[in-house]
Amino acid sequence: MSGKTQKKTQRLQAVRIDDVAAEGKCLVRTEEGVIFVEGRLGGPVAAPGDVVDLRIVKQKKQYREAVVEKIHSYGPSRAEPFCPHFGTCGGCKWQHIRYDEQLRFKGQQAADHLSRIGKVQLPPVLPTLASAETRYYRNKLEFTCADGRWITEDEIRSGTSVDKRAVGFHIPKRFDKILPIVHCFLQPDPSNAIRLAVAAYAFEHGLTMYNLNTHVGFLRTVIIRTASTGQVMVNVQVAEDRPEELKGLMEMLKQTFPQITSLNYILNQKLNDSYQDQEVIPYWGKPYIEEQMDAGSGQPLTFRVGPKSFYQTNAGQAFELYKITREWAGLTGSERVYDLYTGTGTIALFVARQARQVLGIEYVESAVEDARVNASINGIQNAEFLAGDMGKILTPALFDQYGKPDVVITDPPRAGMDEAVTRNLLQAAPQRIVYVSCNTATQARDLAILDELYEVKAVQPVDMFPHTHHVENVVKLEKRN
Repeated sequence: MSGKTQKKTQRLQAVRIDDVAAEGKCLVRTEEGVIFVEGRLGGPVAAPGDVVDLRIVKQKKQYREAVVEKIHSYGPSRAEPFCPHFGTCGGCKWQHIRYDEQLRFKGQQAADHLSRIGKVQLPPVLPTLASAETRYYRNKLEFTCADGRWITEDEIRSGTSVDKRAVGFHIPKRFDKILPIVHCFLQPDPSNAIRLAVAAYAFEHGLTMYNLNTHVGFLRTVIIRTASTGQVMVNVQVAEDRPEELKGLMEMLKQTFPQITSLNYILNQKLNDSYQDQEVIPYWGKPYIEEQMDAGSGQPLTFRVGPKSFYQTNAGQAFELYKITREWAGLTGSERVYDLYTGTGTIALFVARQARQVLGIEYVESAVEDARVNASINGIQNAEFLAGDMGKILTPALFDQYGKPDVVITDPPRAGMDEAVTRNLLQAAPQRIVYVSCNTATQARDLAILDELYEVKAVQPVDMFPHTHHVENVVKLEKRN
């Protein structure tokens, strides 16, 4: 670090950013300890190698937190942000970093977590697998319609009256403020056109939008799902029962966008936008869309995706992830496979034709229903699915009923596996475990327990979400002799 510290004002001048840290923050190392650096909302955003001025905003015993006040010079990892909303929108926070550097940082993060938290012996971590598409790669986006538009500093200074309704994304750390999106680079057409049409119709016809503080208003969210098959689903969520206003909006969408093959609505009068426990009412078309994925067996797998279904949001990269998972499972056709946290059964069905039997376990009952439908659609008869709490299902009684697994594939949520589940895996003692994780910190914690019996044979980070700090990680474990 160079430059001088101004202790009274808690500012540091001409500081070089050393690295990236957890949650996409930047890192500066000083003699007084590390500093975690974030950009200011609408202000400059630092990248490794940049020389910046910092303002300390939080002082802790072991570290400090700071925001960037000024950038003096750019480092070699810099890229030009492509989105006009960069720095204000909460998504794509790494688009100012070169993509090859993003991949390197993600691999570094995976290796650091596994070695530092898990303290397990690792083989060389493979280079992070790049996503073929770094823009328009998502197949699902949820836009908030709210009476709480983010007002810029220029608008505040001008004193002009502005319409507070907006359709877009939440401002970081401000649940009640929405940034209206002009163009989003995350989802392919017709996503942008549909969102803009909803906003225009709402303004023209005076539709009220939901106020996240007072919980009053009509239009709540618009969820758009696209598929590789060309099918499009739109789910409109409203907070008030206004049949005529709803019909007008839905008819506009139906007539304007013939690409929509599934149009649905949800009347949600709760105080939050979650709709998994709400009834989804079909308005037009089929109540689902279909995704297809080539499983290498001569015919593609077809997955029905409903309004509440989970499906990997980067479908192209999910295909690469599943191929790695199946290869590392080492299936010969004679194995009994357990797929834990199976969701709608995508991985289970992807590997089923190379296994003797597959048992998928998932705690969300509606997801298990989807998995069973998908198995039937694809004519897969050697896959069975169970719904229930993983810690209560994965027990010696289950092993007695279905037989102990030869291979386990596990893809838990960000919280990782409960310790009881991990301990029961040790008791089941499959020959091989393939652990897919969206959170390398909790994955490392679980690997520390599995280290009693298993050795890490391979580590493959996979970039599912370009221009973000998130990384998916696949670990291959084999039982020690």
